[in-house]
Amino acid sequence: MNSATIILWIIASALILYSWKDGTTTVQRGGLLTWKTTRQNGFLILLAFIIVGFVNILSPEKLVQAWIGPNSGWGGILLAEFIGMLLPGGPYVVFPLIAIIFEAGAGLAPVITLITSWSTQSLLTISFELPFMGWRFTVIRWSISLGIPLLAGTAAYFLWG
Repeated sequence: MNSATIILWIIASALILYSWKDGTTTVQRGGLLTWKTTRQNGFLILLAFIIVGFVNILSPEKLVQAWIGPNSGWGGILLAEFIGMLLPGGPYVVFPLIAIIFEAGAGLAPVITLITSWSTQSLLTISFELPFMGWRFTVIRWSISLGIPLLAGTAAYFLWG
């Protein structure tokens, strides 16, 4: 069990205990919503972990090191920004995938660029953003966010190599 799991257990336990002060009905409603969310997303999370497992086994380390390794320079940072835009899914899919890429020999700067690009420029996010926020908002936000992953990767490169 890692520290993140322990922290989540503490938070979940605290929320259950806090809701208990409002009575058992609150705890029951919270439990029912927990079960509903688990039923809706459990299979998706299982599929994500299957993908992560097979990517881990099949990831070509030499290719990762050549394209986005510690010595890939600015090309690796630029490629990582592009890859980050294409990563599908939420954090339960993306972070295990990025961890595998990092373990396969990706450099710190490209990995920071990758995570930052995914969180600011995911093409999947744009497909949801457009209908709700409109073209103008999406274009402005996206054009501003294009430079953020590059700045993060560049800072990581200069500060930590």
